[in-house]
Amino acid sequence: MTWETIIGLEIHAQLSTESKIFCGCATRFGDEPNANTCPTCLGLPGALPVLNRRAVELGARAALALGLRINHQSIFARKNYFYPDLPKGYQISQFDQPFSADGELEIMTAERDAAGHPLEWRPKKLRITRLHLEEDAGKNVHEGLPDVDRYSYIDLNRAGVPLAEIVTEPDFRSSWEAYDYVNHVRRALQWVGASEADMEKGNLRCEANVSVRRVGDEKFGTKVELKNLNSVRFMQRAVEFEVARHIKLLESGGRVTQETRLWDDRALETRVMRSKEEAHDYRYFPEPDLPPLMVTKEFVENVRESMPELPDQRLKRFVTEYNLSFSDASQLVSDRSLADYFEDTVKTSANARAAANWIRSELLRELEAAGLSAGESPVGPDRLGELITLIDAGKISGKQAKDVLVAMFKTGKGALAIIEEQGLVQVSDTGEIDALIDEVMAANPDQVASYRSGKEALIGFFVGQVIKASHGKANPKIVNERLRAKLSA
Repeated sequence: MTWETIIGLEIHAQLSTESKIFCGCATRFGDEPNANTCPTCLGLPGALPVLNRRAVELGARAALALGLRINHQSIFARKNYFYPDLPKGYQISQFDQPFSADGELEIMTAERDAAGHPLEWRPKKLRITRLHLEEDAGKNVHEGLPDVDRYSYIDLNRAGVPLAEIVTEPDFRSSWEAYDYVNHVRRALQWVGASEADMEKGNLRCEANVSVRRVGDEKFGTKVELKNLNSVRFMQRAVEFEVARHIKLLESGGRVTQETRLWDDRALETRVMRSKEEAHDYRYFPEPDLPPLMVTKEFVENVRESMPELPDQRLKRFVTEYNLSFSDASQLVSDRSLADYFEDTVKTSANARAAANWIRSELLRELEAAGLSAGESPVGPDRLGELITLIDAGKISGKQAKDVLVAMFKTGKGALAIIEEQGLVQVSDTGEIDALIDEVMAANPDQVASYRSGKEALIGFFVGQVIKASHGKANPKIVNERLRAKLSA
């Protein structure tokens, strides 16, 4: 009997504010532990929260980018639970009246082969239940070995950092669909400036609820919550492992236990964190120190108008306006600075195809080696456009241009300056090229005779000899044209 995978996802994304959601403490990552704290985020008696307007604006950006409806009124509530890194003993969150709800999102997804390469891209519609605003908790730091010299510390710098919690319906049917969704959300949040969405820094965290059921069944199976998923790839592997574990357990007559499990990437398996037979009773009640959050239509429209063209819209435009393939356009819109770089390069070079090819191959290789984004590139789009223009004009060959780009990247100089310094100006004068061809033909009479007797594959030999005689400066296109004319004469 075939099994069906059921997955729902929760994403917690830190919003890119300079101060926390209910106080003025900084949100800088990497500061000394507990340096960015005050009576409010420490939960001291008498300290009152004040809502950060910027957090609301960025939450609205995130909601609109993901196709959610922003509610006119939302209520902050106290979510009560005890944990060492929660200084107040409760978290200010939202419950029955969230900031936004009822979203529908279309993503592109694909199953992968054994090496992880996409097989066939297809659209998939997903429902997002809600995006609500809340404060983050602090961070527990552990060191030492369990049951030996084990020490635990609490860093409250993160306590009070604004979060957008994004909850989906259980609409995913494979680990790769979940993988593509999380990447889609990460890109969207980064694109509109709502969040850095950097999982390595912990400002985007993901939890998956996984179950299986037999194909044709309507009732969901017992779900398991997966935590400690600090990369999208780990999340995908954890879901795959858990699905296989569920199926093996059920087919052997066992029963899945509702619990929370952690992913161990070294052992490539999940392990039990805690039992979760029943839902927690968080005893939600409205936050008495904060009034309802009222959002006007004008506010929403102002946020919408301030947002850039969204990545999916830009991808479709790149395909139609620049005649790019879906694969090429997808890579170029994987990052907003890369998409901007491409369009600026096209403006200078007037050659979209060449711009896409040079960015996707040569430029990205240099950027990745240097650990830079397109927006940080020492070779600006105007200078790459200039290099492409020189290639199109026959001033330099494509092979030479690759070396020129490397030099541009290292020195910051323009293409013309480097070409002049290295004496790389391509010879396109037909008189000079004809003279070189005559010398090569005179030095190789047997090959000339063989070519004229029908061995036309020798054209490559002659082109190579002429290029060599020109010290690599002769224009290959003109060399080829003139050679064929002279050899056929």
